[in-house]
Parts: sequence; structure tokens; C-alpha cells
Amino acid sequence: MNLNAFQRHGVFADAQLVGLVAARLRDAQAIAKALAKEKVAVITGASRGIGRAITLALASAGCNVAVAARGAEALGDVAREVEALGRHVVPVATDLTLPGMSEALVTQAHEAFGRIDVVVNNLGGSAPANKPFMETDPKDWRGVMGVNLYPAIEVSRHAVPHLRAQGGGAIVLITSIFGREAGGYAGYNVTKSAMNSLSKSMARELAKDNIRVNAVAPGSIMFPGGTWEKRQQADPDAIAQMVARDLPFGRFGRPEEVADVVAFLCSSRASWISGACIPVDGVQGKSNT
Repeated sequence: MNLNAFQRHGVFADAQLVGLVAARLRDAQAIAKALAKEKVAVITGASRGIGRAITLALASAGCNVAVAARGAEALGDVAREVEALGRHVVPVATDLTLPGMSEALVTQAHEAFGRIDVVVNNLGGSAPANKPFMETDPKDWRGVMGVNLYPAIEVSRHAVPHLRAQGGGAIVLITSIFGREAGGYAGYNVTKSAMNSLSKSMARELAKDNIRVNAVAPGSIMFPGGTWEKRQQADPDAIAQMVARDLPFGRFGRPEEVADVVAFLCSSRASWISGACIPVDGVQGKSNT
């Protein structure tokens, strides 16, 4: 796949990242042949926080990766970290909320590596529905579903034929404990709950293809530039009270703690786990299920 093809798919990137990607894809057929026996993972929302940690965990486990995010510079940094682990990487700076971009991501990953074995749908957020129910208008609802739910549907839908071609694989959706129980604003909760339901439905439908599908539901996770760090900087006393009240271990979770669970679910050690929603929250959640 050459740079012109990359542009036809509507991917945007800065000049440095375009050069990095072009170098990776200059001889895609030769790369695919050389890597024919190495597993390939596609990770969305991969430039920071949980997505970055998942990318590095899967690369450390031996996967080559195609990583997607909107921030080209941060994505380039992650790509270099993957290379330092001795793995191959295709960084794709793109907006998966736009039509056609999910298909383009999957196409680029398959053209580069010749296979796809693992998909991790990590893209998500609370904006623009981070407000009370009566203040959330139809445009806000469409926006939050366009970030949390629709890209997970589309990336998975386009990846499944490639997983089938490999005789199976694993798909993980990163949801939230607030998709399992009440708390926070409705827009975020509803879309994360829908992702949990989607995971179960996909798991039952795709079991015949030896494709396992699971959800991972993090609690409050702290990382540089993330929501909780910003809130802590803005009002440290309020966050200290929240930690004392809501986090039994007395601290926020770390991205690597979520990534370790995802890496396990994507491995053969989790061969009999499908349709599960696994909280990674340090018992922050109060649900009995």
C-alpha cells in the first residue's frame, strides 16, 4: 500500500508520521510474508493512557500492531516505543468517528501484515454528553454514540472476516464500570452499557468461528493528560475526598493494570472465556454481577 492509497482512505497525518508509515508499507507484501506466523493486533484509541498501555502489553507479548488515534505526534511516540520492543507497527492517525475510517484502518492493517488476529476497541470518551440528562440533546446523544459505540461496531465488523480467515481470534471492547451500574451522566453510561451488550451478542454469534469477544470495564484510571489528572490538578481536595470515599484501595488504577487483563484475554490462556465483562476497578464498583 503506497502513500497515495493511504491518502485515498482519508487518513491524515503530519509529515513525519506519513514518512514513518510510508516506510512501514513500502513493501507490504514482503512484510506480510515474513510475518505470516506472527499475530497482529489492531488497537484504537492507542496514543495514550489505557490504549497506549494495551499496545505495549500486546507488543511485549509478541504481537505486531496497527494503532489508531487522532493525535499524530503522540501516536508516533507510541510507534517508536513498539519498535523499541522489537515489534512491527503501523501507526494510523485518523478520526474513526468519520464515515469509512474504520474500514480504512482495518484495510491498512491487513495490507501491511497480511492477517489480523486481535482487535481492541479502546476509543471512547464522555464528550459531548458529559451533562445531565435533561441538558443532553439529540446531537449530544449522536456524538457520544459516535465516539463510544459506532467505531467499536464498525472496526469489529470489518475485522471479523480477517479473523475468520485465521481460524479465529479475539476481540475486546473497553467499556466502564459505569456501563454495569448507575453513576455519572446518562450519555456515557448508556453507551458503555450498550458496548457490554454488544460484546455479549457478538460473542454468542461469533463463537462458531472460534472468535472470542469480551468486555473489560475499568474503574477510575489515572494517567498523564487524562481526565482524572486534570480533575486532581483543578481541585485536589475534592479528588482526595473522592479517593477516600469511592476507592477502597486508596488510589486510582493504572493503565498497565487494565492492559494486563486485556493481554490475557487476547491470549490462548483465555481460550474458554468469551462473552464476559471483567471489571478492573479495585472493587470501586458496587455491582454484584
